[in-house]
Amino acid sequence: MDYILNLGQRYYDAFFADARYTAYLEGIKNTLIISLFAVLLGVLLGVLVAVVKYVAKGSKNPVIRFLDKVCKLYVTVIRATPVYLQIFIIANLIFTARNMEIYAAITCFGINSGAYVSEIIRAGIESIDRGQFEAGQSLGLSQGTIMKSIILPQAIKNILPALGNEFITLIKETAVAGAIAVTDVTKAAQYIGSRTWDVLPPLFIAAGIYLIIVLGLTKLLGMFERRLAASDHH
Repeated sequence: MDYILNLGQRYYDAFFADARYTAYLEGIKNTLIISLFAVLLGVLLGVLVAVVKYVAKGSKNPVIRFLDKVCKLYVTVIRATPVYLQIFIIANLIFTARNMEIYAAITCFGINSGAYVSEIIRAGIESIDRGQFEAGQSLGLSQGTIMKSIILPQAIKNILPALGNEFITLIKETAVAGAIAVTDVTKAAQYIGSRTWDVLPPLFIAAGIYLIIVLGLTKLLGMFERRLAASDHH
């Protein structure tokens, strides 16, 4: 009984005492803000890279071939280096002013996500019959119009579940944002643990928060996929 009471007191101190729950709320807000804007940036970069790599196939245009090499270098470097290192480089190279940490985190995770999203989108584009691209060309449509109006809408629909999973993965990866003093969920837990001198309860609370967020998003993603599948049958 004493053990249960002591355990309850530890978690009370880690969450309710001195309104410490506000630190978790601040962490949740920052985690979601970083994840949302980073995935938007990642999708933008991913689309650009995927389109360049698709158009570059068989192209003899020197500009497109150069852009293709740049895109391949970007994807290779980002996927071959840890995000923990990338966030320090971006924070110290670009966002050196004070109170710019959250922008550094968004930029870092957006650039990192873009490399992975580009491969997802490229696979989605390649799943579309190339004959549709050639049909568009035979109608006199430009490459940009064909990609924007014919290829990408179909590709995006095919890869939406994968993009949703990328967003969920990104939420968990933001746990390293605390390395540059961003108060995300993990950083909030570490801060509270340093105040209570009892590190485990805040960490378990943070784990529970991530679990709730991820399970909630997974549920929403599943509902969206079922609705998307239902619309395909009509």
